[in-house]
Amino acid sequence: MTAQPDQVRGGIRGRFSTLPVRLATGILYAATFIGAMAWGNPYAVAAVCALFAGGAVDEFIRIAHRAEVGGRDLLAVGAAVALPFMVAAEGTAVFPIAFTVVLIIVTIRHVAQRRPSIAHSALTVFGMVYVGFSLSHLVLIRALDDGVFWALTVLVSVWANDVFAYLAGSAIGRHKMAPRISPKKTWEGFIAGTLASIAVWVGVGFLADLPLSLGVLAAVGFVLGLVGVGGDLFESRIKREVGVKDSGNVLPGHGGFLDRVDSLLAVSVVGYYILVAVGVS
Repeated sequence: MTAQPDQVRGGIRGRFSTLPVRLATGILYAATFIGAMAWGNPYAVAAVCALFAGGAVDEFIRIAHRAEVGGRDLLAVGAAVALPFMVAAEGTAVFPIAFTVVLIIVTIRHVAQRRPSIAHSALTVFGMVYVGFSLSHLVLIRALDDGVFWALTVLVSVWANDVFAYLAGSAIGRHKMAPRISPKKTWEGFIAGTLASIAVWVGVGFLADLPLSLGVLAAVGFVLGLVGVGGDLFESRIKREVGVKDSGNVLPGHGGFLDRVDSLLAVSVVGYYILVAVGVS
């Protein structure tokens, strides 16, 4: 059935009515990350990443509990919190060590449990990789040459993608992108968000003397725009699978930690390796 004009206008008004709350929470969230990236040392950056990684992985494990797999898992939370600090201290060299330690602990715990669950053990490792490993790459981006600049550009491009996709989808969105996964996501919003991501990366090329051409920057913005949507859809798929709307409720207007960083998780890890691949060191 085609929506009537009054229904469409009512839906738009309803979605925009939450905008002040979303905006206030978003500003606080953005200020926290920008403050750490612009003025903090590597451990301040790690602390912010650890805060969101710990909260996000805890929500992820608890969501999985609804599918009778997880539950609260201090090992997954501890690993996700520790990884950003370890990366700040030792860089990428810490990853094999961290993964090995977690695997050993998970193996010992699994053997020692009275009623072990291989699904739960696998979920612990996946949660550490999905959240802790991914978000730790934001610390690595910050450690690159001109890392403050690159980290802020990554953050702003993710936020611009989210904001313009939300605004365009709310105002003119008609064609559903993935109705079975994220019913509110539209192709109009996707196009607007991707263009915003490209605009941010091209814009910094005009504002700063960079070793990358505008074409390369546009390509980076395009790829990271797609990656961000993929990260969003992945988390939406998980929530749809277990029947929850938000991963949590600690961030008014945004849901939980995982809801807020779902795109950033994917963009951080892919963005770091793209920047390295195009010559940023």
